[in-house]
Amino acid sequence: MKTTLDIVIPTLNAGHTLGRTLAALPAPSGMPTSTTVCDGGSGDDTVAIARDAGARIVTAPPGRGEQLSVGAAAGDAPWLLFLHADTRLDPSANAIIARFVSSRASDDKAGYFRLRFDTADSRARRIERLAAWRCRTFGLPYGDQGLLIARPHYERLGGFRSLPLMEDVDLVRRIGRRNLVALDADALTSPVRYQRDGWLARPLRNLGCLALYVAGVSPNVLRRLYG
Repeated sequence: MKTTLDIVIPTLNAGHTLGRTLAALPAPSGMPTSTTVCDGGSGDDTVAIARDAGARIVTAPPGRGEQLSVGAAAGDAPWLLFLHADTRLDPSANAIIARFVSSRASDDKAGYFRLRFDTADSRARRIERLAAWRCRTFGLPYGDQGLLIARPHYERLGGFRSLPLMEDVDLVRRIGRRNLVALDADALTSPVRYQRDGWLARPLRNLGCLALYVAGVSPNVLRRLYG
């Protein structure tokens, strides 16, 4: 049966989270899927984990934009789901993805999921609410919320650009706020960066990078600030 959905995951030394992500990949009823892991030169067991899980493995220079672009081009399914290597969709996503794909109105839309952090820390709930507000107000879901999009629409938009940072913002701005759909399922994401950098400092750094990007600062400069 022809593949309906290509799941694309960019990786770089993601061995500590990739296995769980691959084990939890969506499998919507009636939608054959394939998984492509596009690796940016990992030095850990990332590639072995992907191979053991049966994923197609391709390589690209490190940089999420380039890796996502190469990963998407490796398949030919009519639908694409982009996920980060530390993000897992909850089981309710299966029916929601199938319903979105079957809707004829979805061909020029793109769906994203609700951000949730894999921690009971109450500070995470504040960041989640902030992310929901950002999506509602500005139409700016980030890459850790996943992106579900029809391949023809993705290709008409020019796909992911070879950016080292802000590749997600760049694409969703081209999609446009009115064509972004909030899907009613959680994207459970690792809190490691927030735990390392601080639940206040990390979002402030993210917001600062976003503001600088919108103001025209090069993603190559922002990558050094992002950490």
